[in-house]
Amino acid sequence: MSIPQRITDFAAELTVIRRDLHEHPELGFQEHRTSGIVAAELERLGIAVTTGIGGTGVVGVLQGNRPGRTIGLRADMDALPIDEQTNLPWASKTPGVMHACGHDAHTTMLLGAARYLAETRDFAGTAVFIFQPAEEGLGGARAMIADGLFDRFPCDEVYALHNSPYHGPGEIGLTPGPAMAGANFFDIKITGKGCHAASPDTGIDTIVIASALVQQLQTIVARNVKATEQIVLSVTQIHAGAAYNVIPEVATLAGTVRYFSRDAAALVTRRMEELCEGMARAYGVEITLDMRNVFDVLENDLSLSAAMLEAARGFVGDKAVQRADKVMGSEDFADMLQVVPGAYCTVGHAGTVPLHNPGYVFDDDSLPLGAALMARMVEERGAAA
Repeated sequence: MSIPQRITDFAAELTVIRRDLHEHPELGFQEHRTSGIVAAELERLGIAVTTGIGGTGVVGVLQGNRPGRTIGLRADMDALPIDEQTNLPWASKTPGVMHACGHDAHTTMLLGAARYLAETRDFAGTAVFIFQPAEEGLGGARAMIADGLFDRFPCDEVYALHNSPYHGPGEIGLTPGPAMAGANFFDIKITGKGCHAASPDTGIDTIVIASALVQQLQTIVARNVKATEQIVLSVTQIHAGAAYNVIPEVATLAGTVRYFSRDAAALVTRRMEELCEGMARAYGVEITLDMRNVFDVLENDLSLSAAMLEAARGFVGDKAVQRADKVMGSEDFADMLQVVPGAYCTVGHAGTVPLHNPGYVFDDDSLPLGAALMARMVEERGAAA
């Protein structure tokens, strides 16, 4: 089975859309131009459109030509706060903002799937096209769900994909069951006593305390969590001071905990709280910990994973592979999968620059494959018994 000729015929138009979105990236919950383009294209195709869901989210609904089930397809729209360094003709025109994760491509692929299904209208049931804002750690999926996404547009199943420069062109991969880690973000504030750097005995040095706390935090996973658990605690930010001759009153730490076991994540949080409390008493300072869950564990439904892989094999044969490895990165499509069963796969493409890198370049040749796979899930699953 090959990519439908109709999709191949408008592949060049998909590239134009993708590069336009790439030139004009927008951060989470600021995707006003992007959502406007999405809504206009869906309306042009005769698809019923609802905007403003979860902020800047867009949903399109298309009825097939016979009764069947309702299948949701989701794409994310937001960019990252990264200054692009590709020097491409279609590089970002917005300083400090870049589509370094390929969400411009995901949006375009879903528009391609919508166009194909709207033009052929040869499927059972209903297709729900979900264009989500703010995937990059801002809770866009949760915002759409809280705004009634699946109450207003009930789905029997929901699917999504992500481009992958880590795998070869045309390679589609999927891990059944738990596939991507959940994530907590944390902020720690240490309030001591500022003083002149020449007289440290007159203050309480928050930098020394912050440095010691970082070292202690790194013992939690190594010494409190079972060695068989997959969990990572990373301190990613330290902020303190603004002068050479002042010991700062306040120092802050920030970071993330990535996990597959919610119990293990709760253990890590408890130990972080205990360490903060203990160090606060030991040094005579105030230490506060703000821990918040940002992503749930992404869990692919086992039977629907098999269905998505089978659909992928129809296009790429043996390049559609079931993977056993879990990814410590996170994806907020996980929150949609907590409400509606479904599956999430990766689509490989040319290029080796990693995601979230200022030199990342997406391979437009993979757009038709992504569009075809998403459309096929509607065609096959809408008619499923």
